[in-house]
Amino acid sequence: MNTAAIADYMTKDFATIRADMPVVEAARQLLRYPILGGPVTDAQGLLLGWISEQECLHVAIQVAYYNQRVATVRDIMRTDVLSVTAAMDAVALAQQMLGDKPKSYPVVDAGGKVIGVITRRHILKLLDKLMELPLSRSA
Repeated sequence: MNTAAIADYMTKDFATIRADMPVVEAARQLLRYPILGGPVTDAQGLLLGWISEQECLHVAIQVAYYNQRVATVRDIMRTDVLSVTAAMDAVALAQQMLGDKPKSYPVVDAGGKVIGVITRRHILKLLDKLMELPLSRSA
């Protein structure tokens, strides 16, 4: 089977979320991109965590309806984040996504700097492209 590296299908266009950012601002950043969450990084771009729209929604409800304090991303982000490298086989990641593992992953370089994000949608696009390729037959 033909395979491809994650680098070929990840997006480099994702929300820039910092740990000290108010959650409401992070939610606004996330709304600008078609990904349901985003990596939380430090000023150098190193991965610190992940925040999803679901976590932002919870805080937004508290702010909008209950007038409670505004949380920062650090207060609610996940820190047990699984990441992948750009060279990882995308089909192997697709297999991992079938289980209880996350459906979106930050892509990091050897130093831990976030260089992209890959999601189920990206992997589906890859698989769709692979299914279009003619099968080579041995004669």
